[in-house]
Amino acid sequence: MSLTLPKNYMKALRLYLFVIAVAFISLPSPAALPIADGDGNKLPSLAPMVEKVNPAVVNIATFSKRQELVNPLLNDPFFRRFFNVPDQRQFQQPRRQRSAGSGVIVDADQGIIMTNFHVVKSADEIVVSLKDGRTFNAEMKGSDPDLDIAILKVDSKDLTDINFADSDELAVGDFVVAIGNPFGLGQTVTTGVVSALGRTGLGIEGYENFIQTDASINPGNSGGALVNLRGELVGINTAIISPAGGNVGIGFAIPVNMAKASMEQILEYGEVRRGLLGIGIQDISPDLRKAFDLDNGQQGVLVTGVNSNSPAEKAGLKPGDVIVAVDDKATVSTGQLRSLIGSRRIDERVTLSLVRNGKIKEVKVKIGKPGDFTVDNDKLHKLLEGVRFEDNARGKGIIVAGIDPSSRAASYGLRIGDLITQVNRQEVNSLSDLSSAVSRGTDAILMYVQRNRGGFYLVIK
Repeated sequence: MSLTLPKNYMKALRLYLFVIAVAFISLPSPAALPIADGDGNKLPSLAPMVEKVNPAVVNIATFSKRQELVNPLLNDPFFRRFFNVPDQRQFQQPRRQRSAGSGVIVDADQGIIMTNFHVVKSADEIVVSLKDGRTFNAEMKGSDPDLDIAILKVDSKDLTDINFADSDELAVGDFVVAIGNPFGLGQTVTTGVVSALGRTGLGIEGYENFIQTDASINPGNSGGALVNLRGELVGINTAIISPAGGNVGIGFAIPVNMAKASMEQILEYGEVRRGLLGIGIQDISPDLRKAFDLDNGQQGVLVTGVNSNSPAEKAGLKPGDVIVAVDDKATVSTGQLRSLIGSRRIDERVTLSLVRNGKIKEVKVKIGKPGDFTVDNDKLHKLLEGVRFEDNARGKGIIVAGIDPSSRAASYGLRIGDLITQVNRQEVNSLSDLSSAVSRGTDAILMYVQRNRGGFYLVIK
């Protein structure tokens, strides 16, 4: 049995299908849809800002040649000494290695690029790739390993740079965008907020005052840009906390004000000339807060010692002072204070706000040059005679820079290159800290020594 439809019905059906087909073909794809709501109102988008900033963020590939020992046992000095193997190492042919990171063009006219030092460290060749596909060999103008900043230069025209923001104006909760080259995938944009400011004590760099963000930062993002919603550079992406090897929402960036200060000195001198105040400092614990009769909740950094002839001594600082601000910027930790002072130029003047005997006092101090003031090692303690100590330029502790083999300390096992982080159970991060700590012991000195990736306690009697 066949079913015959009326002609008018068939004509109407064909017309209906034609209208549906035309409507479907003319419907724009989702990527082409206007950014608008159902009423036609435009919705906010980061696309215009990202389009402006993207050309200023570059990918960095580094190449290095590394030689390896034919027998890894020859790397062990104990093995060579035990079996009387001559100290002549046999190497394999050098192998070419490649790593990747990111960078930011900060001066288009001069071809200046800012990145992390660890991205280009030990590189024999540095290749910069732009968003438009161009590639250039880069020259390293200088670096600041303590801050993990390196400055590169490329010889190119028609570059796009990025404007600097004032990172001191950042606030927790501000929206930020991270741009870089994660896992070597190519330029990638992630978004988030500023989770915290002034993060220190992570042991990542010598000078730490990090911006913490939950914008995804992964391996390869290092050296890339952290920007605000105006497309201004607020930080250089540097590190993550990653228990599993990937992003978990805790990333860190160097504030651009600190990075810029290092860059200016690198371009002017070829290096960073970092100054000091000449003081020993310590974080305030609840017990110290009580012992010094400080208000409950009082924050700051305790001065534990003042070096002779130092800028701090000339300005009138005293042990027991609590530094609460530098140029009206609050200081809540030793790491933050070191970073604030370390970013200033030698001979620059700063205003320190102190708490002394329960009263606020302001003191102007000129940043001094290392070497102009030192602690006389020979007068530290009779048990340390013959030992020369130096501040650790890369962070915490002090370094044994020289030792008389016939000295008492040498006979107890202290060696050149040892890093001392505690003396008589007091943390030491400067020579003045050491001077204060050894004054507590008369017949014995207890030291915590770090050597060859290990640590141990040493008692000198």
